[in-house]
Amino acid sequence: MKRSSPIFAPLLILTLVVLVKPVFSQAIQATTVTGSRVVSSLAIESISLPDEAGLRPLVSSGSELLVPGAYPISLPNDTLPKVFAPTQPRNVYTRFPWKRKIVSTVFWIGELPTANNPTPNTVSAWDRRWTSNYGGYDNPKPASRDGFLPKDFTPGQNPFYFALPYNDITRTGTKASARAVIPWFDKSFYRSGRTVLKGRWIAIRKGDLICYAQWEDVGPFETDDSKYVFGDQRPKTKGNRGAGLDVSPAVRDFLEFPSGHDTVDWRFVDIDEVPDGPWRQHGSNNPFANVSLTENGTGNASESIIKVRELRDRLMVSLDKIGAEKAEAPIPPEQ
Repeated sequence: MKRSSPIFAPLLILTLVVLVKPVFSQAIQATTVTGSRVVSSLAIESISLPDEAGLRPLVSSGSELLVPGAYPISLPNDTLPKVFAPTQPRNVYTRFPWKRKIVSTVFWIGELPTANNPTPNTVSAWDRRWTSNYGGYDNPKPASRDGFLPKDFTPGQNPFYFALPYNDITRTGTKASARAVIPWFDKSFYRSGRTVLKGRWIAIRKGDLICYAQWEDVGPFETDDSKYVFGDQRPKTKGNRGAGLDVSPAVRDFLEFPSGHDTVDWRFVDIDEVPDGPWRQHGSNNPFANVSLTENGTGNASESIIKVRELRDRLMVSLDKIGAEKAEAPIPPEQ
């Protein structure tokens, strides 16, 4: 027999190693063994990583290379922003409790003073052009209404509005007590004299009916009853049966008041608690009807837009002042 060439033997050994290696790897993958046995059989160890690193890759102790398949399958994190747009009122925990059995009276934009309501409602505590900005007289007579709207015009502001007996500003600026009593003051405050109450939402409940409305005026009667509005005390006014809430004709009609007053429960709500309903359909002051009042699609009032506008106005005033000073400056004589 002819003896094999010396060069042929190493080639034969190399070929056998190549053929056996895939078979060995497949055998490991097809065999049901524990992870620790596989690790010990392959002479690999876990990299020491901080606990918060989560996944711990396996590496070969000899080469410090990652072992294929060492990372377990993990689901991708949900990093997209979540927008809550409820169709029903929230029935779980809320940070604002209900104020129960509060006498509520009805008022309306454009209302003239009477014996029971000495303050005219042609203007509001925060809007000197309230009637014109709304679009006219919000006639409360049933014959003068079309559903929840005045029959003669489409209102320019939300017809679901209310008044509570606290004002955070005076003619000289923001009240010193406002920061201590208003839960959202630090988040919403920008400058002294600018209210952080206007436009806030409440839920108003009567029996099985719940209506939502925006804060647009101050009353009835009182303007500094913070212990009731933000605390746990009863309204301190004695007028109109101790009324602690004024609501618009639209709120009255939705809650089916039998007359010009009724007893309700109410509480503040965050904007993501406001469900679909007629209170989301109209008004330049309504973040659901006016997209310019929303930010990042969340429905939150855009404080950044307001700040940019005010900074722009300040800059324009400064530029005008500088221009006026330059115009008044004497022209130096020619040399």
